[in-house]
Amino acid sequence: MRKKIEILAPAKNLIQGIAAINAGADAVYIGAPQFGARTNATNSIEDIAEMVRYAHLFNAQVFVVINTILYDDELEICRKLIYQLYDIGIDALIIQDMAILEMKLPPIVLHASTQTNNRDPKHVKFLRDAGIKRVVLARELNLDQVKEIHEATDAELEFFV
Repeated sequence: MRKKIEILAPAKNLIQGIAAINAGADAVYIGAPQFGARTNATNSIEDIAEMVRYAHLFNAQVFVVINTILYDDELEICRKLIYQLYDIGIDALIIQDMAILEMKLPPIVLHASTQTNNRDPKHVKFLRDAGIKRVVLARELNLDQVKEIHEATDAELEFFV
């Protein structure tokens, strides 16, 4: 059975997210208020909630990015933020720091960011076994490498084109 290809678009902010949905994106990813690798792409909980409401009207999904390495004193702040994001109904969280896997979390879907260096089948299998549903592959991979990883795992794979 072939899986549907999903068009996932970046959304720096609510306006760009709405534009992506209007243009036919199946999903958007948007920066959280904190802990995003793009410091100029942070969004309030209120804007993310509005993005979720709008996207869900069109059966589109919203993934929120928390893709920095966390310091020990940020772990509890991050955990509380994840609960807020879960409560507003985001569809998944894109993470880099594996400390998040050790937190007491709500039943939120987790994706492994490309920043986790996802470039071979063993690493992708490790992430899948750790509870990651989708793995964003390293941007440098060629099509043969993507195919090799796909054949070796049942994790959802995402890659840049």
